Amino acid sequence: MNFLVAVQLLTSFPVAVRSKLGPDRLGKATAWFPVVGLLMGLVLAGLNWVLAWVLPPLLIDALLVTAMVLMTGAMHLDGLADTCDGTAGYRDREERLRIMHDSRTGAFGVVGIVVVLLVKFAAIGAIQPRYINAALILMPVLSRWAMVYAIYAFRYARPEGMGAAYKQATRLPEFLGATIVALAVAAALVPSLSLVGFFAFAGVWLATTAMALYLRGKLGGLTGDTYGAINEVMEVTTMVLIAVIL
Repeated sequence: MNFLVAVQLLTSFPVAVRSKLGPDRLGKATAWFPVVGLLMGLVLAGLNWVLAWVLPPLLIDALLVTAMVLMTGAMHLDGLADTCDGTAGYRDREERLRIMHDSRTGAFGVVGIVVVLLVKFAAIGAIQPRYINAALILMPVLSRWAMVYAIYAFRYARPEGMGAAYKQATRLPEFLGATIVALAVAAALVPSLSLVGFFAFAGVWLATTAMALYLRGKLGGLTGDTYGAINEVMEVTTMVLIAVIL
């Protein structure tokens, strides 16, 4: 049941959990975030394998990025846009949080989305074909683990909201469970990526820490929007690291 909750929370897949999603249920679901990432990665790898028979590489890369957006309903991109709008410029903490709560997307948010999608597309194209399927599997696993790490390790900026419920109920067992899954996937991909998966895990951990500290300095803590932003940035980080190391 907690896995289905995680699928409902993170994807646009047709899954509906009828029971009430209280803080405890949300917290327990975070342990399954990397498993949902694995599911998404397998979909991406399968899509890449099928399309490789009929389409040129550049078009496949564009369709893979499109598939990532569709599988999440652009939810994390929306969080990225709000985070970019809120952290840009010279404002106080309350004004930044107010801007992020606004449903409208500003210029900084649009630029942030465009840059992330562009770099993600380029990074996919930069990875050698023999490594790409393994990279597509690992990428959403590490980015969803990064969200769990951010939820567990850094304070929340607002007194209420869904993000606050995540923070309240995500404890050490959930964090350890998510970490074990992420490391297990990296280990399973050793035949395809050698030790690159573990280097990517370490790089994502460092990048998530740096990003979370920066956001904490701007906002006084993290929010639901910043969790989405962290996911998007760590997807890019994973692919860039794999491309560079390989």
